Amino acid sequence: MSQILVVAGPTASGKTGLAVCLAKEYGGEVISADSMQIYQYMNVASAKPTIDEMQGVPHHLLDFVSPFEPFSVADYVKLAKEKINEVISRGKLPIVAGGTGLYISSLVDNVEFAEEEPDPSVRIRLFAEAEEKGIEPLYQRLQEIDPEAAAVIHPNNHKRVIRALEIFETTGLTMTEQNARSKMTPSPFDPYMLALCPPREVLYERINLRVDAMVDEGLFEEAKTLMDMGLNRDMQSMQGIGYKEAFDCLNGEITKEECIEDIKRATRRYAKRQLTWFRRDARYRWVNPLEETDLLAAMEAFTWKNP
Repeated sequence: MSQILVVAGPTASGKTGLAVCLAKEYGGEVISADSMQIYQYMNVASAKPTIDEMQGVPHHLLDFVSPFEPFSVADYVKLAKEKINEVISRGKLPIVAGGTGLYISSLVDNVEFAEEEPDPSVRIRLFAEAEEKGIEPLYQRLQEIDPEAAAVIHPNNHKRVIRALEIFETTGLTMTEQNARSKMTPSPFDPYMLALCPPREVLYERINLRVDAMVDEGLFEEAKTLMDMGLNRDMQSMQGIGYKEAFDCLNGEITKEECIEDIKRATRRYAKRQLTWFRRDARYRWVNPLEETDLLAAMEAFTWKNP
């Protein structure tokens, strides 16, 4: 099994800095696990690490997907495995760092994704039904056919509700059944997993300061450039917090001050959801990044067996 080090946590918790620090300590390279930092031209709102922040440490899976193109968790797992193998071949430690929990869990658990192509006609029909009747009937249908999936999918998450129904209609398997089958092959990885969690009041203050810094660094100018390129708020790449809100501001639907507050509030809520996701996995060792003794204690149990 290949050793990998995972650095996860909510937004603004200090993952980038810690991953770089550990890479320099152990001779590692960073594989990003962030679903927004994959996109080109999207630097400010995604908090993509700068050259200075990388401190000479190689980073992978950043800034390589066109914002016009779709990108799935299956795409991420395939590419991340390739990068991990490349890093190991150089005698370096792979450090997977980011806040997209689905990317991380799918990678370390070796989730295998169904080869069946999604059926656009089914998806279009389901979205039209949701538009006409609301999501409630569709969510009730999901509760009937796959109560386990319904229990972990929020009814307001229309995309995931419809995706779960689409899987059932096109494959005859529920999402729960498909997920169970996807984890039957043992993982090739031996992950040592850290999750950062500063005190909540500190985290929220960091988030507020980060959003203010994004505005100073050109968030609205970046959003205007993306809009001029032909991107719109309904595209997959524009679902990251910051872009939708900035588009609304640029379209005159909200003021700049309202936009900034909306971004801060949405980011705080997202951080709470990230923490909930990571806490479901008992493999994580929780670290308060403000306490050096916390990190030292967590790393005492890690020994890298350099191949």
